[in-house]
Amino acid sequence: MQMRILQRLALARLHARMPEWVRISIAVLALVLGVVIVIRPTTALDVLAWLIGGGMVLTGVLDLTGRVDEAERPRWRTLTGLGWLVGGLIVLVAPGLTVRLLAGLVGILLLAAGVLGLIGTFGRGRTIDARIADAAFGASGVIFGALALFWPDITLLVVAVVFGARLIMSGVVDLWTRARRRNDAARPAADRPRRRWGRTVIAVVSVGLAVTTAVVTVPLREGSTVVDDFYAAPRDLPDAPGQLVRAEPFTAGIPNSANGWRILYTTTGVDGRVRVASGIVAVPKEGDGRWPVVDWNHGTTGFAQHCAPSLQERGMWSGAMYILPTLIREGWAVVSTDYIGLGTEGPHPYLVGPPSATASLDAVRAAKQLTEADLGARTVVWGHSQGGGAALWAGALARDYAPDVWVQGVAALAPASDPAALVQNISDVTGGSIFASYAFASFSEIYPDVEYRDYVRPGAETTLRQMSDRCLTDPSIIISVAAALGMSGDTRLFSTSPATGVLGGHLRDNTAPLRQTAPLLLAQGGSDSVISVGAQSDYVDRACAAGQDVDFRIYDGYEHAAVVERPSPLLDQLIEWTRDRFAGIPAAEGCSTTRY
Repeated sequence: MQMRILQRLALARLHARMPEWVRISIAVLALVLGVVIVIRPTTALDVLAWLIGGGMVLTGVLDLTGRVDEAERPRWRTLTGLGWLVGGLIVLVAPGLTVRLLAGLVGILLLAAGVLGLIGTFGRGRTIDARIADAAFGASGVIFGALALFWPDITLLVVAVVFGARLIMSGVVDLWTRARRRNDAARPAADRPRRRWGRTVIAVVSVGLAVTTAVVTVPLREGSTVVDDFYAAPRDLPDAPGQLVRAEPFTAGIPNSANGWRILYTTTGVDGRVRVASGIVAVPKEGDGRWPVVDWNHGTTGFAQHCAPSLQERGMWSGAMYILPTLIREGWAVVSTDYIGLGTEGPHPYLVGPPSATASLDAVRAAKQLTEADLGARTVVWGHSQGGGAALWAGALARDYAPDVWVQGVAALAPASDPAALVQNISDVTGGSIFASYAFASFSEIYPDVEYRDYVRPGAETTLRQMSDRCLTDPSIIISVAAALGMSGDTRLFSTSPATGVLGGHLRDNTAPLRQTAPLLLAQGGSDSVISVGAQSDYVDRACAAGQDVDFRIYDGYEHAAVVERPSPLLDQLIEWTRDRFAGIPAAEGCSTTRY
């Protein structure tokens, strides 16, 4: 009893020494800081560390000074207050903590505070509303802490949002209790117990927020596609490129009117050595066989190994082949490479021209060895975006590298023809940081002299590396989208232009060749925000100056992906243009630019 009296007296003296305006200021600061962290969780890592560290200190002060209506502060709140205070000081003193350490520290404190809060509800002398409120806040703390600690792709973005929400609730509760105390002084005593439940309502709302967050993020925590044994290179790997290693039936995204297979085959890697790549083959079920081949080079799906279209639920559709049933009805086969490093062992040469081209051409050579597919000799190369650049490289290298692949035309659709121009302007594109993450992952692994720190602003490297681990089809890509949206204004991605230095040199080395070995159709959306019409026109002008015939078509009002989706007029024109190439009809000579 004497200890309790002393504790109450100490708490009263603490409140007496702290002017009310100071306490209110602390609560308001916690609320504002929480809002800032929630709104801008993708700010520079060092700045975010200071914000979170300061928030932890404020949380500790709020817990240690107690609430104004507490006659006796629970011991567990003293423990959590000390934990938040010490943890915050550690973060402030060492803001360079790694993402995992900082995220882990916040998650542990959230979880511990929640557990202690739940235990504290069983203490003696607690009113029913206080028990319910502490239990609710404890439960929300446990849920938020578990989300922060056990997120499979643990990122500071997740932890920052969770902790920011915790700060907001702490500030609101403290301001609420103080406002209630002032109002109670002017009200009859009979009304005061009813008003005491306001904090409890806020606590229950916090549980609802935590549960909603957990439920809503379940799809984000689901596993990504998994690479299986099909993609493993055998020990007796053929020593020549373009050899079929294995094949098996494939149905994901294949229309009922077609037969499909996924294939593993040999190709030539960046270093000139034989590597394995995977792909998809689809042919009509009905007809005479000897199908003309559309050699499809897919658009960006990601950089990580599990991002291969042949691993996705919708197959080629994931790489922007939206009209596969139409091609099958035309009586054409479609061969689609995954490229090296998607499905098979990496790294994936994203925006690196030669290995992308060889993977494309070798897929056709290998598919011709699949007896059941019965492919013919005539081939037209198609590609969109990343695949458009690969198609340009394939068309340029085909005659020397794979003379057995009879390329009769190249259709490059919104192609990444100039990687340097693409990457330099990518930070101006909404969500462009995601594509930049794939490019930096690719070039830093393939070219040892490319370093993140030479081009990426401080604090953004970790976020960029985490982005590169997610495919565009992964549920957790929404985290990348949120982070990319935050990389604007004062938190831009690059500290140095990627078009300069060693990276700029490697990017320029992978600009698509200006001469093709077959007729070239180059199509571009007039409203493309990823690859601008101006940059594409510059490439076309250089190709024409080099003597290449180019049929350049611009589709006004169409964005980067929309240009290859219905109702884009490109699609029917592309089918007609490809029919002519398979029929051997000569393409128009010279360079022309047509707007639709």
